[in-house]
Amino acid sequence: MINDKAILVGVDGSNASYKAAWWAANYAKHAGLTLQIVCAYSLPSYAAVSFDATYTAMGDDNAAHSDAQEILSKAKAIADEQGVEAATLIVTGDPASVFVELSRNYNLIVIGNRGKGGLAERLLGTTSSSLPAYAYCPIVVVPYTDDDGNLMHLNNTITKVAVGSDESKWGLKALDIAASFAHAWGAELDVISAAPQVKGADDSVYDSYMEDLETRVKPLEEQYPDLKIEKRIVPGSAVDTLTKASYDHDVVVVGSRGRGGFTGLLLGSTSQGLLQHSVGPVYVVPRKYVEAAESRLDTVPGSPAEVKPKPLDDISGVKEVPVAPAEPEVVQEIEKTIDPEH
Repeated sequence: MINDKAILVGVDGSNASYKAAWWAANYAKHAGLTLQIVCAYSLPSYAAVSFDATYTAMGDDNAAHSDAQEILSKAKAIADEQGVEAATLIVTGDPASVFVELSRNYNLIVIGNRGKGGLAERLLGTTSSSLPAYAYCPIVVVPYTDDDGNLMHLNNTITKVAVGSDESKWGLKALDIAASFAHAWGAELDVISAAPQVKGADDSVYDSYMEDLETRVKPLEEQYPDLKIEKRIVPGSAVDTLTKASYDHDVVVVGSRGRGGFTGLLLGSTSQGLLQHSVGPVYVVPRKYVEAAESRLDTVPGSPAEVKPKPLDDISGVKEVPVAPAEPEVVQEIEKTIDPEH
């Protein structure tokens, strides 16, 4: 049976998605949560189905279904390698809308990025359909390479977490989640707040921003007295700072409210989007997640457990399909491909 508050990771046969499966399994093991792996496909009017690495005859659902099972078996073996038992799902049809509905049922959804085509493109492609903007639970986007195509290493242990902080409800929730996440790993937390770059402004302007930031952070310092927190005010846009932070932090946390705020970091042009340029996992707190348990905009869910789940039978195109994990040598070959230190 599907655990309604597990971690879900999407795979499509690309190395980027297998890297996301590795990260999701590692986190699930640390957090003591169960893991589900989903492979999505549709049957287009041309020969190649929507996997990154497989092709099938035009309109051949049986072949596509078989390909999906093979992809799931490899991802399941990656989870097994880390001591995490995972259930496997297949989604047919448009994955963007299905994943939004599925997001009601999970603590976290993890997807890979920088694979050409496939699942990442369909879930991250546009503002109107982007999963990080409209999901009902937090999303982690795991990059495969940097902008120059260099393969990035992922650490088993998270030691440094950065968060983009503003005064919006979404920014406050991102800050709260980042503190809890860092505390759970015994990591350091770097809180970054952007301030307008005003010509001729003196230090007093930025001092006032720092006072506001310290006010936001103070409850967390009291809640987590052992958590090491660094606070920074960054003049201008925070996109470059947060992208730079992804090089020496294990996770970057950011809130998305669907418009304004830090949304431009996530869903702006290719030249500006944090998701396109981060070299480490980006943990997104979506607008719908914050609003999901609200009748008014003055309360937020304490955790994904407070977001009402949607029965799997009510979500069209989703089916649990048990598969056997791939052989260990297959996993070893994948891990050599997805991490430079393997």
